[in-house]
Amino acid sequence: MSIDLSKMPKLGFGMMRLPEKDGVIDHEQVCKMVDDYMKAGMNYFDTAYVYHGGKSEVAAREALVKRYPRDSFMLATKLPAWEIKQPSDVDRLVNEQLSRAGVDYFDFYLLHSIEDGHNYDTYVKYDCFNWGVKKREEGKIKHLGFSFHGTPGLLKEIVDSHPEIEFVQIQLNYLDRKNQVVQSQALYEILAERNIPMIIMEPVKGGMLANMQPAIEEVFKARQPNKSIASWALRFVGSLPGVMTILSGMSNEEQMLDNINTFKNFEPLAEDEFKLVDEVTEKVLSTPQIGCTACRYCCDGCPMKISIPDVFRTVNTLRYYPNDWRAKSFYSRVSQSGGKASDCIGCGQCERVCPQHLPIIDLMKEAAEMLDN
Repeated sequence: MSIDLSKMPKLGFGMMRLPEKDGVIDHEQVCKMVDDYMKAGMNYFDTAYVYHGGKSEVAAREALVKRYPRDSFMLATKLPAWEIKQPSDVDRLVNEQLSRAGVDYFDFYLLHSIEDGHNYDTYVKYDCFNWGVKKREEGKIKHLGFSFHGTPGLLKEIVDSHPEIEFVQIQLNYLDRKNQVVQSQALYEILAERNIPMIIMEPVKGGMLANMQPAIEEVFKARQPNKSIASWALRFVGSLPGVMTILSGMSNEEQMLDNINTFKNFEPLAEDEFKLVDEVTEKVLSTPQIGCTACRYCCDGCPMKISIPDVFRTVNTLRYYPNDWRAKSFYSRVSQSGGKASDCIGCGQCERVCPQHLPIIDLMKEAAEMLDN
C-alpha cells in the first residue's frame, strides 16, 4: 500500500511537547492549536503511547478526534517495545491505544524507537514486523513504519529485509548531520537511495535551533530579517528530497503560527542559504572537542575494559548538546558491555600508546563527572 506523498502536509503536528497548565495538558490551548493547524490545510498528527505520561493519545481524542470528521485528519502513534513482556501484550497495547485515541484505526503506525539491541531485539522476539502487516490487513492501521535511533548498519539491515515497511522516521537537522552519535546524514542517505519516504523528527532539535547565540542569530537575520530562526531549521529539512513530513513538537500558539507561516509560504533554501547554514553549523560546532581519532590503541590494554573512544565520543556530543538523551543512551549501552568512565584507575597504559598524546586520565575524570554522577 503505497503512500501518496501529494496528500501529506510538510508540517506535522508533534504531540510530545503539548502546552501544560498546573502540571496537566492545557486542553483549551491544544484545541486552539489544532484549529489553527487544521485551518491552514494541514492534518498530520503524531503521538505515542508514552508521551505526556500516556495522556497524549487521550489529548488527541479530545482535541482532534471528537471535534473533526475522521477522514479529515491522519493520526500516527507508536508501539512501545519496553511495554512488551509477553506475546499477548502486543495486541493489548494497540487495542489500548485505539481506545485512548477514540479511533477504529491509525493512519500511520510505528514500531517506536528502534535501536541496536534492546528495542530492536524485542520487536524481533515478538515478531512485530509481521504482526504489523496483519494489523494492516485487518484495517487497524493503514501504513506501517518505524522510528529509528540506531546505527546506519542496522537501518540498512532492516529496510533491506523488510519490504513491508512503507516509511521511516529519523532525527534530522542541520547540526546532527555531523553528530557522531545520531549519524543523521548517513541515515538520510540510506533511505534516499532506496526511495523510502521519510518523516523527520527533531528538525529544530528540541528548540535548540530556535534560540541560538545572538552572534549566530544575526547571521541568519542579516540574510532574511523577516524570518524566524526556527524557520531556517525547518526550511533546511524541507528542502531535502524524499522528506515526506516534518514533525514539530509545538508547545504554544506562537510556535504553531510561526511554523504554519514557514510552510504555507514555503521557500526552499537557495544555494547561498545552504552555504550560510554550513557556516552556522561550523560556528556552533566550534566548541572545543576531545581530539580522539578512535584508533582504539588504548582499548586492548585497558585493565578495566573501558571503551575509551566511545566515552570521548559521548563527551563530545554532550559538549554540543548538554541534554541530548541519545548520547546518554549510547553511553549506557557502551558501559554495559565494558567499564564506565568512573572505573578508570589511572594506570596510564592508554596514555603511553595514544598517537594523539591525549591526557586521557584527566579526560576520563571529566567524563566520569559528566556521565556517572
